[in-house]
Amino acid sequence: MTQTASQASGNQGRIFSGVQPTGNLHLGNYLGAIKNWVALQNDFDCIYCVVDLHAITVPQVPDQLRQSIREVTACLIASGIDPEKSVLFNQSAVPHHAELGWIFNCVARLGWLNRMTQFKEKAGKNRENATVGLYSYPTLMAADILVYKATHVPVGDDQKQHLELTRDIAVAFNSMFETELFPTPEPLIQKTAARVMSLRDGNSKMSKSDTSDATRINLTDSAEEIARKIKKAKTDPEPLPETIELLEARAEARNLVGIYAGLAGCSQEDVLTEFGGRGFGEFKPKLADLAVEVIAPISTEMNRLLADHGAIDAVLASGAEQAAALSEPVLSEVKAVMGLKG
Repeated sequence: MTQTASQASGNQGRIFSGVQPTGNLHLGNYLGAIKNWVALQNDFDCIYCVVDLHAITVPQVPDQLRQSIREVTACLIASGIDPEKSVLFNQSAVPHHAELGWIFNCVARLGWLNRMTQFKEKAGKNRENATVGLYSYPTLMAADILVYKATHVPVGDDQKQHLELTRDIAVAFNSMFETELFPTPEPLIQKTAARVMSLRDGNSKMSKSDTSDATRINLTDSAEEIARKIKKAKTDPEPLPETIELLEARAEARNLVGIYAGLAGCSQEDVLTEFGGRGFGEFKPKLADLAVEVIAPISTEMNRLLADHGAIDAVLASGAEQAAALSEPVLSEVKAVMGLKG
């Protein structure tokens, strides 16, 4: 077994989290999730997954999907996820996820899934043409987490509802079969820069699906591209305020201050203490320098890793072997409790 598995008893619990292989990861992914994942490796038994089964809930081009899985894996490693400390793999390589996902389809209630706001947002007006997979996405997410008996899940505001469903499924399963097999995992919510907004609209979340590349800083951007995008980021004409209360009503200023705080590992109050009363002409160059300092090395390392597909595939294969060794006994417990075997 790996160092991760062997150290589990000495850590604070087990983390599970995943990221979809759908296009370039950006600064919002890094500050909202990946940076936090890196830090969690020191205190938790961590399992990180490239959730390719979730990706196919919408159409994918096979060759592009294969490349995206490698790109996301390279990005995670370049950002500091250490395969020697954490289990890192792609979801489809461990069939226990899908098998437990089906079992949870037989535990979850339609009413629970009907309340999931993300399905309504993603399906939009074409709800009748949405796939069953997109609708039952949350039950597979519950299986992802519970097949490892994860105790904690790092989540953003937009995923709280899915984690609540996971907890409901765990409680329902335990009650149905008079067992205490599954824990009810707790959310870990990052306070600083947990929600990074568009560089062109401080009221819209930074997204890789936005048609304009100027709205986001990709983790593959060059130092020149990073600096240019921050220079052109939307602001207002007033200097930065000196208090958080005055910052709240200024969406673009709040976003840039939050980005600086996330990159520097400090609070927004600390940023305003240093820059309050100063104009964006002074602040933006400092922010650009900091962003380049943090992001450019990730891009460089990511490109180095992507030059050797075999090495990335080997990391994923090793991680899948470790993940299967952890998840198979849990699935066996589930089957035994349900009367599916033994």
